Amino acid sequence: MSKTHPVNALKKLGIGLAFGAATIMSMPTSALACTQMYMGNKLTADGDTYYGRAEDFDKRYLKHFGIEPSHGPGHTYGSDESAFMYTSTKTTYRYTYVRDHPSQWHGRYDAYSEAGINEKGVSCSATLTTGMNADAEAADPLTKTGIGEYSYGSVILGESANAREGVELLGKIIDEQGACGNDQIIIADSNETWLFAALSGHQWIAMRLTDDIASLNPNIGNLNYKVDLTDTANCLHSATIESMPKENGFAKYFDDGQFDVAQTYGEAISEKAMHSWARYVQGRAYFGVPLTEGTDYEIVKDEREDARATTGALVSKAQPLFFQPGKSDWNTFEMIRAFGNRGEKVPGLNANTDGAYAIGTETNTEVNLFQIRQGMDPEIATIQWEMLSRAAYSVAIPYYSALLTEVSPYYSDQTVSFDHCEEEDIVNNEEPENSINYVLMDISSLCFEHREQLGTGVRAYLDALQNELIEQNLEVDKAMLAETTTEGRTALANKAGNAATKNTYVKCKALLQEMRAYLKAEDFSKPFTPSDLNTETNGLKVSITYAKDALATEQPGTPDKPEQPGTPDKPEQPGTPEKPEQPGTPDKPTKPSTTTTVTTNKTNTKGNLPTTGDRFDGRMVAAFAAAGVVVISAGGYFLYRRNKE
Repeated sequence: MSKTHPVNALKKLGIGLAFGAATIMSMPTSALACTQMYMGNKLTADGDTYYGRAEDFDKRYLKHFGIEPSHGPGHTYGSDESAFMYTSTKTTYRYTYVRDHPSQWHGRYDAYSEAGINEKGVSCSATLTTGMNADAEAADPLTKTGIGEYSYGSVILGESANAREGVELLGKIIDEQGACGNDQIIIADSNETWLFAALSGHQWIAMRLTDDIASLNPNIGNLNYKVDLTDTANCLHSATIESMPKENGFAKYFDDGQFDVAQTYGEAISEKAMHSWARYVQGRAYFGVPLTEGTDYEIVKDEREDARATTGALVSKAQPLFFQPGKSDWNTFEMIRAFGNRGEKVPGLNANTDGAYAIGTETNTEVNLFQIRQGMDPEIATIQWEMLSRAAYSVAIPYYSALLTEVSPYYSDQTVSFDHCEEEDIVNNEEPENSINYVLMDISSLCFEHREQLGTGVRAYLDALQNELIEQNLEVDKAMLAETTTEGRTALANKAGNAATKNTYVKCKALLQEMRAYLKAEDFSKPFTPSDLNTETNGLKVSITYAKDALATEQPGTPDKPEQPGTPDKPEQPGTPEKPEQPGTPDKPTKPSTTTTVTTNKTNTKGNLPTTGDRFDGRMVAAFAAAGVVVISAGGYFLYRRNKE
């Protein structure tokens, strides 16, 4: 992933008004590392297709799971990272999203709808940042009006009745307005799964993925693949995808004369991508088709001042985007845990011991996995497994997102304060009440900070919880399959979503409280073991009641404002202003007001500590905005894009 971050990126880099484009170019940037995966249904134990992505951005970065309602004709999609605009000509579709906090985007609530399913059953995971080579960049540069990561998910899910329609719309938009980044996106429905790649400013390709392959991509634009450009049933692309590079003298071909899309547009193999290649090696080992050190790759050291890790890998030749895994019975748990892989199966590239970067990195912010039951009614065909934190120490919650019309109150919404992301003393300063978003973030933070003491016990407990969610969702799924009406399915989807979230929250909050108590006691003579973990069976001592609650005749007490388990009553939080209406999407990013304040109706659960709004000094925000305008007007917009590998 590569974000153009008008508030947060400038804040983190400390760029002031006096800095011009040349200064920004010379400053080290934070490298990002998203990872995208796909597993065809002939390779899974249940015969389902799986795909998803881990977003990588920052150690503590708040994400929000929510629902975008349908809008009437004339609804406009825009961006705060480019001048992209698209106006809908029809009634849009309702869809679930995973979005950023508005404080990071000039108060806008529409940033990065990167994972979701719409009411037609179309799912989308967006996006995986790649790159292009110098020849492609010179011949067809990215555009300032182009669509990008900020808007992909919203447009695809808001407008598409099926996956192919989403591919065609996205291609049409890039044909007309261009793209502002090099990205890969997966778009699917109950019958087809498509991999879409924005290759350059106006060139793109989309391939229908077959059911007998696996795919792994950690931000690499030149992973090899062969595709028949004339097969319109399985491949769609820009009209000049081959003729443009051929006319400009940089088209590349396989030995058999077939056009090589990846090598024509993709960046060359270099040490700059050593951490992406390390993740590729880790992923191949996880899926049972390891590369060989000394033949396929070498372990190399990263001595750059701004290096994300000390150890990486460099391959000897281009590797395949699609491959055959080592077995054909991958299950839901294994696919979820693939995103938490830290290279444990690769000597020399184990992130826990060798200083390597990892798929399951500390800077994951959100992970999504879509489970598609091919050929099933689109309303219920796809289950969204969602975790709003780092996969190494998190748990994925199941949702029938195509049907959802409400989100559990245990998810804090976009009005909650962003301040807790900046908290350094997580042991003593707890998150706002009833925020599973923050609870999962804090569990991860403490585990990464105290891996030796906490890591093993917490991971064992989360695995036990994950397995129970998977097993009990099978029972819920039977009831969902038996339900025949949209009304009945919607009611069950909402009940199940609330029940799964509440059960996960209660277990994880209790776990987090025990972790804090363990660290406060400062007795590390024994590693941490959760009291609810049965160490003999590696299961929970007290099972969750997800299926029971979801299938109960009446909704088990999930009040509008849920009570914090095991927390004394607190004084009522002063009233919070209503959520501000989303401003219209102008041609240019909206300039923030003198002071931007995001308030919250959540209260702190520790020592009655106040929860403050996320507040920025108006002069600083104005300076950042002004600096952004100067750079954009000078053609330096793309310098803001965070570097990927």
